[in-house]
Amino acid sequence: MSRYIHSGDYLNSEEPEKPLSDAASEGSGGTAGDEGAGQAAADSGAVAGAEGLGDVASSAAPGSGEGISPVESGGAPDASDDQAAADSGAVAGAEGLGDVASSAAPGSGEGISAVESGGSPDAGPSAGAGDMEASRELGAPDERSDGEVSGFIRSILPGEEGDESPASEQDRGGSGSSPDEDRAAKQTGGAAEQEDADKGKKGRRNQAAASGQPEDPKQEKRDRELSNSVKESILYWHGDDRIPETIDQTKEVLTEVMGLGTTFDVVFREMHLGGRKTGLLLISGFAKDVILDEILKRLTYLTPCDMSSDAMASFMNEYIPHIQVVKDDRMSEAINQAMAGMSVLFIEGEPSVIIMDTRLYPVRGPEEPSIERVVRGARDGFTETLLSNIALVRRRLRDPGLKFELHKVGRRTQTDVSIAYIDDIVDKTQVKAVIDKIKSIDIDGIPLADKQLEEAIIGKSMNPYPMVRYSERPDIVASHLLEGRVVVFVDTSPSVMVIPTTFFDLCQHAEENRQTPLMGSYLRWVRFAGIFASIFLLPLWMLMVIHPELKPPLLDFIGPQKNAKIPLLAQFLIIEFGVDLLRMAAVHTPSPLGSAMGLIAAILIGDIAVKTGLFVNEVVLYMAVAAIGMFATPSYELGLANRLVRLFLLLATGFFHVIGLVVASTLFIVLLTVNRSYNSSYLWPFIPFNAKAMGAILFRVPVLSSKTRPSFNKTRDNTRMSLDTGKKDKS
Repeated sequence: MSRYIHSGDYLNSEEPEKPLSDAASEGSGGTAGDEGAGQAAADSGAVAGAEGLGDVASSAAPGSGEGISPVESGGAPDASDDQAAADSGAVAGAEGLGDVASSAAPGSGEGISAVESGGSPDAGPSAGAGDMEASRELGAPDERSDGEVSGFIRSILPGEEGDESPASEQDRGGSGSSPDEDRAAKQTGGAAEQEDADKGKKGRRNQAAASGQPEDPKQEKRDRELSNSVKESILYWHGDDRIPETIDQTKEVLTEVMGLGTTFDVVFREMHLGGRKTGLLLISGFAKDVILDEILKRLTYLTPCDMSSDAMASFMNEYIPHIQVVKDDRMSEAINQAMAGMSVLFIEGEPSVIIMDTRLYPVRGPEEPSIERVVRGARDGFTETLLSNIALVRRRLRDPGLKFELHKVGRRTQTDVSIAYIDDIVDKTQVKAVIDKIKSIDIDGIPLADKQLEEAIIGKSMNPYPMVRYSERPDIVASHLLEGRVVVFVDTSPSVMVIPTTFFDLCQHAEENRQTPLMGSYLRWVRFAGIFASIFLLPLWMLMVIHPELKPPLLDFIGPQKNAKIPLLAQFLIIEFGVDLLRMAAVHTPSPLGSAMGLIAAILIGDIAVKTGLFVNEVVLYMAVAAIGMFATPSYELGLANRLVRLFLLLATGFFHVIGLVVASTLFIVLLTVNRSYNSSYLWPFIPFNAKAMGAILFRVPVLSSKTRPSFNKTRDNTRMSLDTGKKDKS
């Protein structure tokens, strides 16, 4: 088997033995015979050093029965054993590049390559006995096969392909691979992916060789990682989810899982507290430095005498002056809490960590919601911080039965989701259904917060109507909680979801309850009229234009006085898309330019389109009325759904006239009827009909007249007040 020294230069150790004189002439490149044995050995060692082999000392065990091959040694054939051994050791010591000793076991019957020793060819058993001690002192194995020696030589010499280090070969797999690496190999799976990984590794080796930097032995393992969660990543790098025993092991796990040392905002502060080595993990952007300074100031005064046998209990119960402190024995939970803004204290030798709530999220102050504005009423609204939103509701509901259950959604985002309800009012079956649905979500994350969560727990992707009510006002949410609804808070969202809801709930506004019952009823009727006009006004007018005989005598003045160059249905479609385009442009237009854009749309586009004969005046007029009704809808999602229904009714009326409008309207009512918001009728109290509840929808009922809660969501406690209270108030 050949052993490579350089590209194209190799010595074959398995060829038939040659005479000593011939072998010496081939190994040393000079003549054998007249030149001295010592000079030949020195020349041979110099050549080996020039080739970059380093100094490799080799010896044969006593009784091996075979000397060192002169072909490999390159020494003189006539050199004596003692002189050759001495010269070989001198040359090896002079080089100083690292001595590696290799020996054969006694009785192995195999000599030792002089290429590895740089000695003379005749260094037999007597010379090998002297070098055996040196090889043992260097930690060399007593027995090494021919292939192992060849692999070692190949690893320290540069070749054509850029040979890999033994560590790289071990990372690639094989009998020496660790359990984590075997798990990684199963995780990658597939010959194609492995081939891509090999290609990537070869490219990195070439790039590292070109730049002169050593290749990171863990890089291939990083490339193979396909973890979808923090726990999977910890199992991949650490093997289990337990807290590492030492701080150094903890840093290694954090380096691979959290990017410690690469991600600038991940901080791991190492300290000695009470004679114990500790490490504090935190995210710099979330840490409340004032609290951390007080905690660390207290802990720095500790001495080893102050620590009991249970360091964890001492830290938690005596020396950390903070309120929200817990401990956990899972590494995944520690990292998840650190990513959420907590501070995690690792103590070397302890199987648990201390988690301290020292977070301070970047927040904005509560402001009045832009969609649910009121003339009179509270001006505070929800923000993007979950704790602030819960506090706004707690301020209005000081009921001890108000519960906030916290859950996490998303393997990667770990978004906080809170389920709020009043325990002795809400239907527990409904609460359990919502919680079970949230727990069953298996997704990488919900960065878009409540809207993505709604799609995950509600479904019905083809239904245009919202099955939950969104609100940004804490007072509205508090009133819904008192009615027995379930409210879902999602962190990073300034709105919350109210479950279940109805079509008529979405048509009501807080302003109606801020006025007297009479004025509130009037505002409610005006809003209902605007919503009705946004759906049915345009289809009805177009039907009367197509069939003038359907118009009553009192409505003879309705209709275009002249025809336009574009068909009527096309005018409606163009102006529908134009209004939507205008609405989207208004959202993305800076506020100082918004009024100017409105003037351009109203005057330049609308007026010129009418004067040029492309549109008729009535189309622009009725479309403006329908758009105002859409914007007057309290729920933005409901307004968009009504606009889509209006477009459907226009197409049905334009193509099928009376039959089209009747059939499309019937399908619209059926769609609303079959919808159910968490097993609650969407058209309640119209379908199923409840006269008393329908009256409360049409007219704003005084507070003291509303003695019971809505019955559609099956509350446990249906009474708002006792009957005696209502009688006393009437008297």
